[in-house]
Parts: sequence; C-alpha cells; structure tokens
Amino acid sequence: MKLASLKSGRDGKLIVVSRDLSRAVSASSVAATLQEALDNWAERAPGLRRLYGALNEGIATGAFDLVPEALAAPLPRAFQYLDGAAYLSHIRRNRAARGEPLPDDLYDRPLVYQGVSHGFLGWNEDVRLPSEDLGIDFEAEIAALTGDVPMGVSADDACKHIHLFVLLNDVSLRALIPAELKRTFGFLTGKPASSMGPIAVTPDELGELWDGRLVSGEMRCWVRGEQVGNIETGIDTPFHYGHLIAHAAQTRNFEPGTVIGLGTVSNENESAGCGCIGEIRALQTLRNGSPATSFLKFGERVRIEHFDRTGHSVFGAIDQRFVSSGH
Repeated sequence: MKLASLKSGRDGKLIVVSRDLSRAVSASSVAATLQEALDNWAERAPGLRRLYGALNEGIATGAFDLVPEALAAPLPRAFQYLDGAAYLSHIRRNRAARGEPLPDDLYDRPLVYQGVSHGFLGWNEDVRLPSEDLGIDFEAEIAALTGDVPMGVSADDACKHIHLFVLLNDVSLRALIPAELKRTFGFLTGKPASSMGPIAVTPDELGELWDGRLVSGEMRCWVRGEQVGNIETGIDTPFHYGHLIAHAAQTRNFEPGTVIGLGTVSNENESAGCGCIGEIRALQTLRNGSPATSFLKFGERVRIEHFDRTGHSVFGAIDQRFVSSGH
C-alpha cells in the first residue's frame, strides 16, 4: 500500500494513497498519524490495507483527488535517522579525488552515521540555509522506515522489520564536512535537515523491485534542470538494508519509525551518472584534475525521482529549491 501525510501541525494527518497516486482517503479511522500506525503496525496495518483496497477499487467513502502540494513528509518527525554509505563507487570516487585512502574494513561492515531526525522537509519545501558558500549538495537515496527492532538482530532477520520505504534527499554541506570528519567525532553542522519524497510504500507494493534485501529501479536526478543521474538502485553494493540495521542494532533497540538509508545511490558504470554533485565533481577531478560543476546556489533546484520498470514513479518526486534562511 501507499501512504502519505497531509500538512497539519508537526506530525501531519495520515492518508492512504491510490496505486496510481491520483486519489486518496483519510486514514483517521485507523491512525491519525504515520507514527501512530508504525507504533501499532500489527493492529493498524490491516485496516490501512482495507482502505487501500477500497480506494483502488473506487469504493472508498470520502475519497478525494490527491493534491501533491498539500503533502508533508510522510514521517515529519522520527525517533531516529541513520544513514549509510553502502554504494562503494560513491566512496571510492570521492576519496580518490581527495587523495584519501579507503578504510581497511570497507567490505567488512557498513559506514553509518546518525543524522537529524526531528524535522524532515516535505518533497517541495524550500531548503533554507544560512549561506550559499557552504558547498550545498543533495544526495539521492531510498530509506527504510522500521517498526520495533530488537537489539542484536541478525542481518538476515533485520529486513523483516521494515514496514515502508521513502525517497530521501540527504542534504549535505560539503564545505563543512571535511573539517568535522578530521576531528574524528562525526558529522554535525555539515548535515542539516533532510527531505522525504511525498509517498511511503510498503515492501509488498514494490513487487519485483524488492527482493527482500534491496530496492531496484531507476533513480533519476536533475540539477538546475539538467539530468545528471539515471542510476540502478538495486546493484553495486555489498551491503543491504539488513546489514545496516543489524550494524546499528548491535547495541540498541530501534523505536518504530526509525529511518535508515543506504546512502547516495551510485553505479560502477560511470555512464549512469551521479546521485550528488560531490560525486560529479570527484569524477571531473579524477579525469581532468579539477571540478567544473559548482555546488548549489540560492534559487537553484534539484529533482529526484525513482521509477519502476514500466516508467511509473514509485514514491513521487522530491523537487526543491535552495534559498537563504534570511528570507
């Protein structure tokens, strides 16, 4: 099934969305918010599925035309946001361009950090930042939303705790990140609030795109109106969602509504393009000695959208403008 949240207060109002993303119906009879549904997934999911079936059959009471502009992030506030760097071509290119070695344990365990979880931007909300000199970048990802995850879960069992997937723009400030990482205490100011695509999708709804480990399909990315990426998301990583969940869950339980991403999508085949400007610049540096593409300036836009094998949008699009926080 497909779920979304109408803009309302801090946590939105949960709605069920039709398969073709054209119609919707309130889910208030089942759960007021997506967090409430995730907190009680075993009890609430059947009711949501009944609404989804009725909506797709055209018999849902109170159904209405979906207005994308009315949608917030599906989960505007989460208890935890974990993000990885699982696509190794992304890591290799960026580190090679900086003249840095790869971690010795790169293939042994995934790289994961904890990001801002208390306020995800909606799919079309302006990204407000204090300066355009911060090296503003986007990162195209697909993130999982989990239910309860027990400490010590295995990688094989971890994917069973995924209830939904969302499109994600992990906003990065490249001018701040290197200095933060050199202090060996992780990201902080270099990773502001991220953005979610409008639609959350259950694993079963993905059909053949979901193999129980990774989500396949084509991630298309546009910067300043120019397409820069057409990336297959289900290949070129030794790690799947279960590996990242199990890695973080070694020493903690997950609350329902934990968001966990695999990191910027990237393919070994350079002709697929890139899912962030940083990687574009890294390839330009490796080829020509210096980057030619600039980071984002205020007033410029990024679009991210993931498509199935028939060319249909899976999660809706992220289409955002970057602006000064002073306006």
